[in-house]
Amino acid sequence: MILYPAIDLKDGACVRVLHGDLSTATVFNTSPADQARTFAAAGFHWIHVVDLNGAVAGHAVNATAVEAILNSVSIPMQLGGGIRSLADIEGWIEAGVSRVILGTVAVTDPQIVRDAARRFPEQIAVSVDVRKGKVAVQGWTADSDLDAITVARRFEDAGVGALIITDIDRDGTVMGFNVEAFGAIADAVTIPVIAAGGLASVDDIVRLKAREGVQIAGAVLGRALYNGAITPAEALKVAA
Repeated sequence: MILYPAIDLKDGACVRVLHGDLSTATVFNTSPADQARTFAAAGFHWIHVVDLNGAVAGHAVNATAVEAILNSVSIPMQLGGGIRSLADIEGWIEAGVSRVILGTVAVTDPQIVRDAARRFPEQIAVSVDVRKGKVAVQGWTADSDLDAITVARRFEDAGVGALIITDIDRDGTVMGFNVEAFGAIADAVTIPVIAAGGLASVDDIVRLKAREGVQIAGAVLGRALYNGAITPAEALKVAA
């Protein structure tokens, strides 16, 4: 299982928020590049970066911070937040992003996802952000009428590299993973699933790995990693 330490960007800083609400942001590092170097030195093999301002605005806002991260580490990055066009996608991949995460357009314009996945095989991920059973869009400021499995199945044969399933109701709460919900989606599609939202301890990773059914491919580590409830060494050991 691959672990993805999260760097959520707001106003150029590395923050954690509650349920995606930018007004609840806690700053953990004013230098996202330093945070990325810390994660790389700890032994992580990927970094998960989200431009929170960009997700709401619909275009890149924290591009300077993203570029600083790209220049500071050699491990691959997956990037989401405000990426809404093929030009945006191409620009970030050319800049060195290994995987581009598409969320809002997966609901509003799924053809962009299909076109991108065909053009950049395995370098496109779909973010399926779930609140009270429905998929949220526009930086989680609006809800669609679609459930997660419906959105996920749209891209079964598109060449998408991963589905990042975020449980908004638990995001930032350190309540523990809803393993059953993640597992239901993993069992319903053939695209690898990465779980996000609510991780509280290494026990969540253990439970993800132990569930019957299709294996969960990865997990995003957020607040529990920043507040010390989980250490990189113990997380990586359990995931290995």
